Formats: sequence, C-alpha cells, structure tokens
Amino acid sequence: MKHLLVLCSLLLCNLTLSAQTKYLHCGAVLDCIGDAPLQEQTIVIVNNQIDRILNGYVTPPDTVELLDLKDQTLMPGFMDMHVHIESELNPARYIERYTMEPQDVALRSTVYAERTLMAGFTTVRDLGGSGVNVSMRSAINKGWIKGPRIYTCEKSIATTGGHADPTNGMKSELKGDPGPAEGVINSRADAKKAVRQRYKNGADVIKITSTGGVLSVTKDGKGAQFTEEEIEGVVSTAKDYGFVTAAHAHGAKGMMRAVKGGINSIEHGTMMTPEIMEEMIKRGTYLVATISAGKYTYEKALKPGFFPEIIRPKALEVGPLIQETFAKAYKAGVKIAFGTDSGVSPHGQNAKEFEYMVEAGMPEYEAIKSATVEASKLLRVFERFGTIQSGKMADLVGVKGDPLKDIKLLQNVSFVMKDGVVYKKK
Repeated sequence: MKHLLVLCSLLLCNLTLSAQTKYLHCGAVLDCIGDAPLQEQTIVIVNNQIDRILNGYVTPPDTVELLDLKDQTLMPGFMDMHVHIESELNPARYIERYTMEPQDVALRSTVYAERTLMAGFTTVRDLGGSGVNVSMRSAINKGWIKGPRIYTCEKSIATTGGHADPTNGMKSELKGDPGPAEGVINSRADAKKAVRQRYKNGADVIKITSTGGVLSVTKDGKGAQFTEEEIEGVVSTAKDYGFVTAAHAHGAKGMMRAVKGGINSIEHGTMMTPEIMEEMIKRGTYLVATISAGKYTYEKALKPGFFPEIIRPKALEVGPLIQETFAKAYKAGVKIAFGTDSGVSPHGQNAKEFEYMVEAGMPEYEAIKSATVEASKLLRVFERFGTIQSGKMADLVGVKGDPLKDIKLLQNVSFVMKDGVVYKKK
C-alpha cells in the first residue's frame, strides 16, 4: 500500500510537470483581496489557471518556465464593462455604414481587439454593434486572432427612432420598419421577442437604450424612450435566459424606469438624481460611468465638422457632466463597475478611465477593484475572474512601479497574460 501511494504521488508530480506550467517571480502582487500589495511572491500557473501563490521567490523545477517580473506589480486582468469593439469614432463614422462590408468591419476590429488586450484588458463586455462582435468573440476564443475575452450583447435593443435604431438619419426609402429581429421594439411582446432573438443570435448579455443618446442622428439625447412595460418585458425574459442586463441612460426619467425595472447596470448615468442613486443602492444596481466617452465627445464637439450638427449640442451638454455625476454617485455609495465606452473613445486607451475615476475622488485601489472584483461580480463570473487566487483563470497584468501611488502607471502595462498565455512582456 505504501509503495502504491508513493507511485501515485510520483505520477501526480509528473502530470503536473508535463502540463504547461510557469513560475512568475513578482516584485509585488495586488491580489484585489487584501488591503495592500504582497511583496516578493511566486505565482504558479498550470495550463490556464492560477495553481498557487507562494511567499518569496521559489525556484521552479528545471523543466518549468520562469518569468522574472521582480520589477513589476501584478494584478488581475482588467475588465472593461462597456466597449464597442467593431468601430472607433471618426468623422467618417456616419458614412461607413453605407460603404463598409461586414468583412471590412470584422477585419478592422481585429486591430481594436489586439490594442485592447495589449492595454491589459483581458475581458470586455461589448454593448452593441452589428453582430460582427459575436464572430469576433468566437475567433478570439478559438485563438484565430488576439483579443480580450468578449461578452457581447450582439445588437442593443432600441425603440423606433430611439438611440440604437439602426435606420436613424437615413432617407425614407432606406428607413423601412425594423422590428425585434433588428433590435427595435414598440411593445412588451416585441421586447420579449427581441431578447429571444439576441439569444438565438448568440448574445451573452442584453442591453437596452432607455433614453436618447449623444451619437445617434436624432435631436433628443436624454428623453425616456422605453415604457415601463417594455422594460419589464426585456428584464423578465432576460432573467429566463440567464442574461445580465444593461441600460444606456442619460436622462433621469428613463434611467429611473430602468432601475425600477430591474436592470443590472446603468451605463453613463449622466443626469442621475439623488433619488435614482438611492434606488440603485437599494437594488444593488451598478453604475458604469464611461467618463472617457464624455470627455472625448466633448473634445471632438469643439471641432467644427467632426460631428453632424444635430449631434454637437448633445455632446457639448452631456460630455462634461459624466465625471461630475460619477463623483456624486461614488460618494453616495452606488456600486461602481469599470467601463469606458471605447469605440467612442479610442481603443487601447481604456486605462485613462482609472485616472478620471481617481480625479473624481475614488481611491486608486477601489478604481482597480472596479475593473477586477466589481466587474466580475456584475458579469457574474467572479468564481473565475477578478482576483489572484488559486483556481482562478490565469489572467494577469503587470506594471513597473506601484499603481496605488501613481494610477497613471496603468496606462503603460508591461505584462499581459490571458488564459495562461503571455501576450506582452517588456
């Protein structure tokens, strides 16, 4: 019996060594569990998971790869809860939908996906595109292209003429009458059908545009655009299918309807009132503020010709308010998850959001946790992501220096690992 136990132990040891094992010697580890970085740690990666974290610099077996990261602080891979991986804001944006084939959109998206990953964002939630994002997700998962892990809403759900109606701004003969299949609804029944269509199309999450928006070719940027019954139809059906839900919202009326309707996160939240904050706290609703988008659209609205004239006044009004609202919501105790709206702001510059959050009064560590722990909880994947712990996925990001002393360091990550694969090391 004793000999059998020894043999089993040797076999287990050999199996572990034959797996794809890496030892990481880390100067510091910010695991997003404790209150301060752990100094001089060894992280052991087996295949695509964190196997264990050891004190000190442990020497690996001769056959195991060693990565020297003694000059770096390691953190969980960052998670951005609001991106649009298919596009990036530019003066030709409103013409491209007539000139670009889906293949063109997909190929260009590979550039944006790689930029995002190299910026340290190993997981993103894509909140609306043409459906190319579903194929992007699959291509990344299969290893065909480099990019972050994508959880996508496929096509966001709008009302006729509302923000995300794909025919806004078109001439009459092109407008047609898009319906639930195209992500446009006008009743509770439509809402349920649109969610089911997203499920059929391969979506991971559901997004509605509960108020007007800045970049749609329409006059209204903040009015309520979903009825209570329509929101209830979306949320109840989404729950049946296990979807996390998000609501684009600038104006207060449509925002409150979305919160009371059970939406999991409010995107932007520009004109959020104390009453809405109180309701969000009571229900555990997250705010994904996207300060980056507000700042970027305001900056571009100051340049004549960058936006169609119908959009400029909305960008000038809404843009400067988002960071201010974020500060109030954070101070009030609203739950915060990290999101940028990259695609409006440039892809690969996602980490600027950390700086803006800290400027608004959020401590550095809480800002980092918003992109790790809190984002993973919103996405309901905390059991696999969000902290550096044994058994979690090997998504890791490193910077040279201490980001708790200088949050801008996160804009220049020097190490990126996703699923146990090293994509960046310098």
